[in-house]
Amino acid sequence: MTAELPISWQPIIGEELEKPYFQKLQEFVDGERQAHTIYPPEPDVYNALKITPYDKVNVLLLGQDPYHDVNQAHGLCFSVRPGIKPPPSLVNIFLELKHDLGCKVPNNGYLVPWAEQGMLMLNAVLTVRAHQPNSHKGKGWEKFTDAVISKVNEKDSPVVFVLWGGYARKKVSLIDTSRHVIVESAHPSPLSAHNGFFGSRPFSAINNALQAAGKPEIDWQIPDI
Repeated sequence: MTAELPISWQPIIGEELEKPYFQKLQEFVDGERQAHTIYPPEPDVYNALKITPYDKVNVLLLGQDPYHDVNQAHGLCFSVRPGIKPPPSLVNIFLELKHDLGCKVPNNGYLVPWAEQGMLMLNAVLTVRAHQPNSHKGKGWEKFTDAVISKVNEKDSPVVFVLWGGYARKKVSLIDTSRHVIVESAHPSPLSAHNGFFGSRPFSAINNALQAAGKPEIDWQIPDI
């Protein structure tokens, strides 16, 4: 795997790359790329860490698995490339954002502006085989991303951890809730959005927590492209 860990994260998380589990993960992903189409493309694997350096992380949004259809995944959870139709979970995120803060639903699902404002948009698993969801689950990525979550938890200043759905909520054990804020609800997927995601108003909750910590609020409006 020639994807480079971004420089700002190397002193924070670089030691993980030397561990036996990561070497095995690397061999697995390399073999998968030789035999199959893997998303996201190699240069995009660490985009969440690249766009949001460690010292800028004020919010961590945890996703599970990268999108597995053509040209969707580009290394940020829930986000798709410009020109790609937003998948159902993202459509529901935009609907809740409109309900919560009155933001207009944009003509794209490219969420980089959020990441640039200090929101680490991390999937638990960073690669997937085309059209086979969860195909890289349990191969080592979760250990790596748990280490990322733990390092964010070590930050002195408060961070808002956004946990949508049962999978993400299991990560609560990695978070010191006496110092950090957790915003949690059902997952925005069509299967669960009506069971507690819609109406949860996560975006105003995040901004309220940031404001209370003396940090800049996020401008949630994704611009049209």
